Amino acid sequence: MRVLIVYAHPNPSSFNHAMLDYCQRGLQEGGHEVRVKDLYAEDFDPVLRATDLAVLQTGVIPAKISHEQQDLLWADGLVFIYPLWWFDRPAILKGWFDHVLTNGTAFEYSQEGVKGLLQHQRALVLITAGGTEDYFRQTDAEHLIYRPVTDGTLAFCGIKDVRHSIYYNVPSLSAEERTVILESIAKMGREFAC
Repeated sequence: MRVLIVYAHPNPSSFNHAMLDYCQRGLQEGGHEVRVKDLYAEDFDPVLRATDLAVLQTGVIPAKISHEQQDLLWADGLVFIYPLWWFDRPAILKGWFDHVLTNGTAFEYSQEGVKGLLQHQRALVLITAGGTEDYFRQTDAEHLIYRPVTDGTLAFCGIKDVRHSIYYNVPSLSAEERTVILESIAKMGREFAC
C-alpha cells in the first residue's frame, strides 16, 4: 500500500518522533511505500484564512490546499501520530484537517445527507497522553481522546477501517516500557495491510 503518515509534534527528540521512526520503519519492512508529512518541520500554517475559504466556496481549490490534497489522495492508507493536547489533536493537525478534508474532496452534501468520499483502505491513529488510563476511564473521558479524529473526522469522510492506539502516562514510562510500545508500533506498520 501507499501510506501517508501525518505527524504533529514540535520536538524532534520526543517519544512521538520515535513512534514516527518505528512506524515508518515497520511500514517499509512490510513492503509499503511511505510518505511522511511532518507538519511542524514543514512549518505548516494551520489557519484557514477567509480568502482561502471564499475561494473554496466557489469550487476552486487554492494551490496551498491542492498541494496537501495530492498527498492525501496519493495514499491508500493513513497514519496519524500526535500527542493529546486538551483532549484533542494539536492545533496544527486540526488546521491540516480543516485545509485538506474539503467539501468535494473528503465529503459531499446530498439529499440523503453527508457522504464520505475518501476511499482509503485503512487509517491508524496513534496518540500519546500524559495522564493515566485510570484517570481517563474514571472521568468517563477515554472516548474524548480518539473519537474526534477516528469517528468525527476519518469515518465521517468515508474511511471504514479506522483503528487507534492510545499510549498513556508517557512522561512516566520507563525505557523498557517505551521500547515495548515502539516495537508494537513497528509491528503495526509491518502488518498494516492485514
